[in-house]
Amino acid sequence: MIRPDVLVQVQTVAAVLGLIVLWLLEGWWPFYADRKGRLRHAARNLSLALINTVMLSVAFAGLTAASLAWAGRVGFGLLRWVQAPVWLETLAALLLIDAWMYGWHRANHRLPFLWRFHRVHHSDSEMDVTTAARFHVGEIALSSLLRLAVFPLLGVALWQALLYEVILLPVIQFHHSNMALQERWDRLMRWLVVTPNMHRLHHSRRRPETDSNYSSIFSFWDRLAKTFRQVGDTHDLSLGLEGFDGEAWKTLPGLLRTPFTAPPTIERQGPVRPSGPAPEAVSPNITREL
Repeated sequence: MIRPDVLVQVQTVAAVLGLIVLWLLEGWWPFYADRKGRLRHAARNLSLALINTVMLSVAFAGLTAASLAWAGRVGFGLLRWVQAPVWLETLAALLLIDAWMYGWHRANHRLPFLWRFHRVHHSDSEMDVTTAARFHVGEIALSSLLRLAVFPLLGVALWQALLYEVILLPVIQFHHSNMALQERWDRLMRWLVVTPNMHRLHHSRRRPETDSNYSSIFSFWDRLAKTFRQVGDTHDLSLGLEGFDGEAWKTLPGLLRTPFTAPPTIERQGPVRPSGPAPEAVSPNITREL
């Protein structure tokens, strides 16, 4: 067992170091080389992340700790009922949380109400490491509320939940980054974890591509659920969301306002890039209410 306060410190250091290192690397070896205004883009995304951090600290940190402490005291939750060794229980906890993250992410694409908030993340047409922190405060609040019930049900201890976050943050920074990772390394790594080339497709404007590759840490959830899609070259991807390319939507007020606007009807056109059998039977020309 690792002390929660130590894990919080490690989490903070890992997140800051990951952000700095990957931001520098994607500046030196960018996958998309035409990026301009990187500092302004980063400032906007990180301002939103700061709001989320304050909200989580004030509204949910204590509630999460209390709910998990209660579950521990009364022996409530799946992993406590199984009675496994600590190392096996911790491995199972990490896998169960990651499976929950896959399901939650997929729900954010399927349910129109959740998509209104999640589209703030997808509207970033210049995806880079800072996009990993670009989530609407409403999405973070909804996710945190659900965790108050889901984590105790799973029987996850507080230190295990924090350990997952320590692993998660650098991984999502990595696969959102604009770093030009060689394809042979990307292909090898994505058998286990989500990689930049795998996740870029998820940020495509084409719906059959957006509605794929939902995994957060471990990539095998998409293979198991048949939502994995991969293409050879992603340099010609069009990232972002139609209707949200204007400068007004890129500012902090615009990002906060995005879920509450009248959702435009978007038709994502163009052929889907070949990647073997499609993971879902979705037409390439689909009208979607965003």
